[in-house]
Amino acid sequence: MVNTFGTLQFTTKICIANTGTVVGPVEKDSTFADSFDEVLSLEAEKDETNEQAHARMIESACHWAAKKGHTQVDKVDVLIGGDLINQLSPTNFAARSLAIPYLGVFSACASSMESVILGCLLLESGNARTVLAGASSHHQAVERQFRYPLEYGTQKPKTSQWTVTGAGFSLLEKDLKNTPVVTHATIGKVVDSQQTNPLHMGAAMASAARDTIERHLTNTNSKMADFDVIMTGDLGNIGISILKEMFQDENTGVILQDAGAQFYGNDKFFNAGGSGAGCSAVVFFGQIYDQLKKGSFKRVLLVATGALLSPLTFQQGETIPCIAHAIECRMEKRG
Repeated sequence: MVNTFGTLQFTTKICIANTGTVVGPVEKDSTFADSFDEVLSLEAEKDETNEQAHARMIESACHWAAKKGHTQVDKVDVLIGGDLINQLSPTNFAARSLAIPYLGVFSACASSMESVILGCLLLESGNARTVLAGASSHHQAVERQFRYPLEYGTQKPKTSQWTVTGAGFSLLEKDLKNTPVVTHATIGKVVDSQQTNPLHMGAAMASAARDTIERHLTNTNSKMADFDVIMTGDLGNIGISILKEMFQDENTGVILQDAGAQFYGNDKFFNAGGSGAGCSAVVFFGQIYDQLKKGSFKRVLLVATGALLSPLTFQQGETIPCIAHAIECRMEKRG
């Protein structure tokens, strides 16, 4: 492995063997719906709490990834994952049921890519052969923790985003044929653009996304035009517009895209678009992965963004520090 100022170049062929994506009932109308493995009929089953439903969704996504990767969850060396709920309790409880070695991570909505980076490091070091890595979010649970219970019926501003109910996990292995390969990763830095509005996450996270993308391009001696897509997640409609304005590159209009901005199409009900740790996870491990497998994409940069606030820090008047972690994937056919 080569480390250049936070950008890692993996010398081992680390492959995304397969993925699993599970979403809630609202998400069946997503523009990415065709790439989801499972759509739940209810946010939570009878007698379940939202957090219990969240944990069950994580378990299901992991089983999908393992099954499609021709293995079983109990054969996987390590599970790495995170969510947005207090002390990662849904992921912790899912790990309890899955009963394999487990690392819980938190980078808010950037947790999916942090999980993959850590999984790649385990594989690169030779300390693991298979890793399940991903992240999740649950609309009803997250809204209750970070904003207001749904029963309050509070009105949200146009800058707000809708937390996606979804879990996306990848099965990472080494030296596979005809499989997307993680070639590089850029570890994010905490960037604070002095934003204070928790209902305007796109403006808060755009600077972190810019920092990570710029460092990745510089450290890999690349430019935007070298990629089929640079997909962020999840800045939303407003955040991605801010990010594009930050870059003076003629390719930003087509290559630079955002999972949250596209997740619910043009439906104004969702205001600025989708959000949540599960939003980018199900897009990256759903449609983007599928396009790599088909060969439609040859080289992509996946940049998950996270706002590192808590309900307490917001009440204390703190600004919103943010982070963005990125992985570069290529489709390499190997004999």
